[in-house]
Amino acid sequence: MRGAVDRERYYVGLTADVTERLATHNGGGSVHTASLRPWQLVVCVEFARESSAIAFEKYLKSGSGRAFAKRHFI
Repeated sequence: MRGAVDRERYYVGLTADVTERLATHNGGGSVHTASLRPWQLVVCVEFARESSAIAFEKYLKSGSGRAFAKRHFI
C-alpha cells in the first residue's frame, strides 16, 4: 500500500483478506499506519502457500527487497 498524502510512504504486509486489511488501515485500526492515512493499494501478490508469502514479505522488507519493489511495483 502507498500513502495517498505522502506518496513516498509504503506499507508491506501479509493478510488473507486484502479488502478488509485496507479498510482497517484506512479506518485507523492500525497504530503504525493511522497517521499516514489514507492508503491506496498498489500491488497485491497471492501465494499458494503461506510460507512463501511470509518469505516474500520478509524479502520486501530487506534492502534489496525495497529496491526490487521500487523497480517493479512503484
